[in-house]
Amino acid sequence: MQKRERNKFSLWMLAWPIFIELFLQFLLGAADTLQVSRISDDAVAVVGFSTQLFSALMTLFMTVASGAGILIAQRIGSQRQEDARTIAIMSVKISAIIGLVISVPLYLFPGQIASAFQLPDELMSLAKTYISIVGGGMVLVAVMAALSNAIRNTGNTKGPMYTAIGMNIIHVGMNYAFIFGKFGFPEWGLRGVAISTDISRLLAVIVLLMMFLGAFERQITLRDFKLYDNKLFKEILKIGWPLGINMSCWVFSQLLIYTYIARLGAIELSARTYMNTLESFCFMLGYSLALALQIQIAHLYGAGKVQDAYKNSYRALWIGLAIVTVNALVLYLIGGKILKIFTDNPEIIAMGVSLLGMNLLLQPGKMLNMGLGNALNAVGDTRFVMWTSVTSMTLIATVLSYIFGITLGWGLVGIYACMILDEYIRGLWVLRRWRQKKFMEKGRGTAAPSTHSGGSKSASLEA
Repeated sequence: MQKRERNKFSLWMLAWPIFIELFLQFLLGAADTLQVSRISDDAVAVVGFSTQLFSALMTLFMTVASGAGILIAQRIGSQRQEDARTIAIMSVKISAIIGLVISVPLYLFPGQIASAFQLPDELMSLAKTYISIVGGGMVLVAVMAALSNAIRNTGNTKGPMYTAIGMNIIHVGMNYAFIFGKFGFPEWGLRGVAISTDISRLLAVIVLLMMFLGAFERQITLRDFKLYDNKLFKEILKIGWPLGINMSCWVFSQLLIYTYIARLGAIELSARTYMNTLESFCFMLGYSLALALQIQIAHLYGAGKVQDAYKNSYRALWIGLAIVTVNALVLYLIGGKILKIFTDNPEIIAMGVSLLGMNLLLQPGKMLNMGLGNALNAVGDTRFVMWTSVTSMTLIATVLSYIFGITLGWGLVGIYACMILDEYIRGLWVLRRWRQKKFMEKGRGTAAPSTHSGGSKSASLEA
C-alpha cells in the first residue's frame, strides 16, 4: 500500500499527465489562434486581450482552489482523508459562487469593460460579442478549476488529462463547424468560437464532477455540498489569499502590459498574442514539472519528510531548466516559419522573430520562479512568494515596462526586457528563501495523523 502511494506521488507519475493536459491546452490555444486568424488579425487581437482579462478575473476563485489543493495534498500525506474531502467540497462550492458573481457583469457590460482597458475602437464590436459569451461562462471555468485542482492533488493527474483530451477534440471540431458554417451550422465567425468554448467547458465540468464524487476514500454525494467547516475554511484562506494576490499581481501586470501594447497599435497586439501561443510551447513541460513538484512536496511535507521535499525540489528544477532552454532554442530556430502559418502580415512576423531571441533569456527565469516558487507554496510559505511578486511585478514588470516600452519608445522590445528582469529578480529571491530551509522545523510536526478537525459539525450537517 505504501509503495503504491509512493509511486502515485512520484514526480514522473504526477508530471506526465499534467504535461499532456497542458500540451492539449496549448493545442487548444494554438488551434483557436489558427482558426481565429482565418477570420482576421483583429479577431486574434480580441481573443488575446480577452484571455488576459479572463485570466485576471480567474484569480478571484483560484485563491480558494489553489489553497485548497495544497491542503488536500498535505492532509492526504498525513493520513487525514476526511479533512481533505471536506476541503475539496468547500473549494468547489465557494469557487462556483465566485464564478457566478464574475460571470454576470461580463455578460451584461462587455463594451464598458473593454473600453476601460483602452481597447482600440476598431476591435470594440468583436470584443463585445466575445467577452459577453465567453465571460458569461466564467462560472464554468471556476467550477472546472476547483474540480481539477482537487482531483489532481489526490495524486490522480490522469483524470483531468483525459478530460482535457475530450474537451480539446470537441472544441476544435465545433470551432471548425461554427466559424466556417460546416455541417449545416450558420457561419458565426468569432461568435462561433465563443459558443464552442462555453459548450466544451460545460461538458468538461460534467465529466470532472462525476470523477470528483469518487476521488476520496468515502464517496461524495450531492448532499455533502452542504458541508462547511469554519476552521478548515480559515486554513484555506490563510494559505490561499497570498496565492491569490500572487496570481493577481502576475495577471494584472500582464493585463496592464496588454493595455500598453494596445496603445502601440493592433499590429503589436496581434504580435504579442501570437508570441503568447509560441511561448506556451517553451515552458509547458517545465510548468508541468513545477505543478507536479508542488503536489509532491505538499504530500511529503504533510508526511513530515521535509529533507526529501528539500532535495527533490532541486532535481526537478535542473530538469526543468534543461527542458525550457532546449525548447526556447528550438523555437528560436524555427519560430519564424511557424509564425507564417498564423499570419502573412510581414510586420507581425518581423516583430515576433525579434522577440524569439529574447525568449531564450526569459524562459530559464520563468522556470526558476515556477519551480522554487511552487515549492515554497507547497510548504505554506505563500506570503513570501506573494511579497516578492508584489514588489517586483509592480516596480519592474509594470512601471519599468511603461517607461521603456511607451515613454522611451522602445516598444515591445523594451517591455520584454523588463519582463525578463522581473523573472530573474523574483527567481533569485525564492531561491535564497528556499535555501534558508525555514519550513523544516514546522514540517516535522505535521506528520501525525489526527481526527477530522470539524468532525462534529460536518457530521451534523450531513445528518
